[in-house]
Amino acid sequence: MADLDYAQHKDSDLSIRIGALLAFDGLLVTAGINPLTASPGALSLDAPSQPIQVAVIALGMAVLAASSYLCVRAILIGEEFSPEGIEDNPQALAQRLIAAYVASIDAQTRLVALAGRLTVTGGLITFLGCLWILLDKIF
Repeated sequence: MADLDYAQHKDSDLSIRIGALLAFDGLLVTAGINPLTASPGALSLDAPSQPIQVAVIALGMAVLAASSYLCVRAILIGEEFSPEGIEDNPQALAQRLIAAYVASIDAQTRLVALAGRLTVTGGLITFLGCLWILLDKIF
């Protein structure tokens, strides 16, 4: 039962991380979309005259969207568990439940690690795109 308790805490911790990463992706997407949708001014783009900068920002948004997709996939992973054939054996039930938790946690961990790398990449691309826009406006 201690192993099951550990797996449940690990699952809860991972769920919190997934939610935080998904929220951060949303924040970055909101910040990145601003130059594409803002009215002319400080940090806006004119798509016909700045197509490369628009493409850079759009690429950053696409990478962040991919990260968000992986987070949602990680959230939707459930524990595949069937008590069939071992209903009367509590030890076997506990082992099967722990195995289901571990399998889902492993899958979620892989997806979150990839999503984290995509978030960093998409955030960096978006940051560089915004910096490029800003420098273009200054000079």
